[in-house]
Amino acid sequence: MPGPPQHSPRCTVVGARRSGIAAARLASDCGYCVFLTDTTPKEQLGDLSWIDHGGIEAEFGTHSLDRALDTEVIVTSPGVPPSAPILQAALERGIPIVSELEFASWHAQAPIVAITGTNGKTTTTALTAHILSHTGYDAIACGNIGLPLSDVVRNDRHDPPARRIYVVEASSYQLLWTDRFHPRVAMILNITPDHLSYHGSMEAYIRAKWKIFQNQTSDDALILCADDPHAAEASRHARSQVRWFSLHPVVEGMYLRQSDDCIVEVCSTVEAKLMYRSELPVRGVHNVYNAMAAALAARAFEVTNENIRDSLLSFAGVEHRLEHVRTIRGVEYINDSKATNVNATWYALEAFEQPVVLLLGGQAENNDYSMLDATVRKRCRAVIAFGEQAPVIFNHFCTMVRCYQVRTLADAVACAHRIAEDGDVVLLSPACKSFDEFVNFEHRGTAFKELVWQLPDVSQ
Repeated sequence: MPGPPQHSPRCTVVGARRSGIAAARLASDCGYCVFLTDTTPKEQLGDLSWIDHGGIEAEFGTHSLDRALDTEVIVTSPGVPPSAPILQAALERGIPIVSELEFASWHAQAPIVAITGTNGKTTTTALTAHILSHTGYDAIACGNIGLPLSDVVRNDRHDPPARRIYVVEASSYQLLWTDRFHPRVAMILNITPDHLSYHGSMEAYIRAKWKIFQNQTSDDALILCADDPHAAEASRHARSQVRWFSLHPVVEGMYLRQSDDCIVEVCSTVEAKLMYRSELPVRGVHNVYNAMAAALAARAFEVTNENIRDSLLSFAGVEHRLEHVRTIRGVEYINDSKATNVNATWYALEAFEQPVVLLLGGQAENNDYSMLDATVRKRCRAVIAFGEQAPVIFNHFCTMVRCYQVRTLADAVACAHRIAEDGDVVLLSPACKSFDEFVNFEHRGTAFKELVWQLPDVSQ
């Protein structure tokens, strides 16, 4: 695939949401003749007045294929499926298709730390940026975390800050359409079944994740989880320096020493203490994994373990991921709306010793709830099923724990408030997508917090 065209460059951007708008503005600033196209009616897309000032041609409510395909490159947004007719037509004509992530990386003037995985991407991205920012670097968390890489690169194009590092959360949707994407540090946290309807198969999903390291060289670092069943095979395809993180001893990297619950770095068989697990301000075994992965990324930039430890001690977590909302009559309410698959919910449940009233539900495709069975029996006082999946969830868990079936998230919160007892945790960790009732998981998490703050009784 060619790089950025050098003469009379034309660029079609498909999708006028956050990343598409960012790509269009970056392309315009870089001298491309930009055509932005989205099948969504203009009145549903918010303020687009910037298009007139940016000299960008745009259409809404349809894709005019002849106009859209009159281009050297198509930049596609993550929400546009590979099966979309406009993308299929571009493939038939041999027109290069790239993601906003790939396009932005063409113009980046600072090193990139790229982080992917089925679960933990957002927390680890925030953790990595937090550590680097507190140890002398000008690191910025961007990508799938909410701030498009294109926006950051556009702002930095003429005068990037000294010691700038882009810490990029990269989804499989974004990685699918990459070709020359080359992060200085790449990280795959884990791979479990997710987004299979988008990618077509588990194998295709794994291949999309692996594209994060396809252009790395021996000067780069690849960070992998030794406890993930797909990691060993990934390492065999890598040309970069591989460092591992694990709950068990590893050859090179970091692990949790079981004898004293201490996170330890291993380098050339020499062990160095990072910190005790109990010192981490974020709870759950998944956050031990996330902290080790973020620490290894910082070590790739020669940040000392002492500085990493000090930075981790001050990390406050991220919104919608095991986020404390409120305590009412001894009951703690936790927002884990970002848990959009079963595996994420398993990790969330494992973070608690207290009895849990678990709110499960939303929109799902072939969710296997059986992987939660043992943990639900061990941790949960009750399960409250809501949304489209409510009947499926209720029928699955009703023989093993108290189970309630309700219609909406609001009904679920009201039910939890009635049945939770002093010392319980009410945990929204839905194991499902949010699209049956909400725009996205952020919308769902915000709604949950609002509902909790509307509950009677003063917080303790």
